[in-house]
Amino acid sequence: MERQDTSSKVLPAEWAPQSAVMLTWPHSNTDWQPILPQITETYVKMAKEIVKRERLIIVTPEPNKVRQLLPHSPRITYVKCDTNDTWARDHGFITLVDREQKSPFTGHRLLDFQFNGWGKKFEASLDNRINRTLFDASVVNGEYIDCNDFVLEGGSIESDGEGTVFTTTGCLMAPNRNQPLSQDEIEEELKKRLSADRILWIDHGDLVGDDTDGHIDTLVRIAPADTLLYMGCDDENDEQYEQLHKMEEDLRMLQTKSGRGYRLLRLPSPRPIYYDGEQFLDSPTEGAERLPATYANFLVINGAVLYPTYAQPDRDAEAAAVIADAFPDREIIGIDCRPIIIQHGSLHCCTMQFPAGVVVKAFSTDSHR
Repeated sequence: MERQDTSSKVLPAEWAPQSAVMLTWPHSNTDWQPILPQITETYVKMAKEIVKRERLIIVTPEPNKVRQLLPHSPRITYVKCDTNDTWARDHGFITLVDREQKSPFTGHRLLDFQFNGWGKKFEASLDNRINRTLFDASVVNGEYIDCNDFVLEGGSIESDGEGTVFTTTGCLMAPNRNQPLSQDEIEEELKKRLSADRILWIDHGDLVGDDTDGHIDTLVRIAPADTLLYMGCDDENDEQYEQLHKMEEDLRMLQTKSGRGYRLLRLPSPRPIYYDGEQFLDSPTEGAERLPATYANFLVINGAVLYPTYAQPDRDAEAAAVIADAFPDREIIGIDCRPIIIQHGSLHCCTMQFPAGVVVKAFSTDSHR
């Protein structure tokens, strides 16, 4: 990659004004095939909530099929593109903006990092081409930067929009990411490429069933006013308790740039959810796996927060109240994400937002593959 001067750039916070959100739509040639009707219903719900508030980019090899599922809207752009899977958070552009944004329509830097299926666990060659397809079709506005010499997933980083980026050692130091780089070397790469002043590493936190090696967007999220929302656990018998308890202790030690502790808001843990290939279960049985349910995997959009629910009314409501405390100016909207966690992700994992000015029009790109 040709080195770029990023000193005038910043990775914006998710609550900054947005122009669009991208969804990469599930289809029968993905791992979603056994539950395609259920996961499609979930995506339709997400799409309808997003398009009420901003533009929506839908990447799919079957745009005509998806069009039939959604109301016609001039805010929706359908991009025809072959895909391996649906995790837009991890294969989507990571976008930098000007630190002193004089115009929302200039200065965007579209970073196209390598996505390799979370350390070569899954085939991802088609998904790794999506960003180039978007850029070549003029769906997105900005300077394209080829970063495919470095593996980085959007779910592995969080930004406060002021130069601090959070990540986890479990993910970025996992095999088949960027070896043989050391942690110090990876930190320097993150600072240079993301125009970050500092990187804060979270050393603990692990969800049973997680394929990502500990993406931060399943564990800790940043909110305005130096606030961190994080996944807690009260059940000492839960197999996740020790890691989440240690993570909580780690967070209490972190400091803002001004040397103060962060305001910590503790999200509840959903009660364990198991799946045996046919139905959800409340307790483990032979052949059933525990799914990585988390309330931290919410999406901030213009005027709202979409957060995952898991058919646990008391815990779902408690999580909504915590998120509302962090984002008092936004509507808090729950979406049942049990179908998503069957494939070991949740709501935020399925989405990628674009800052204001990056997507300025909606149209169809059916001729592009």
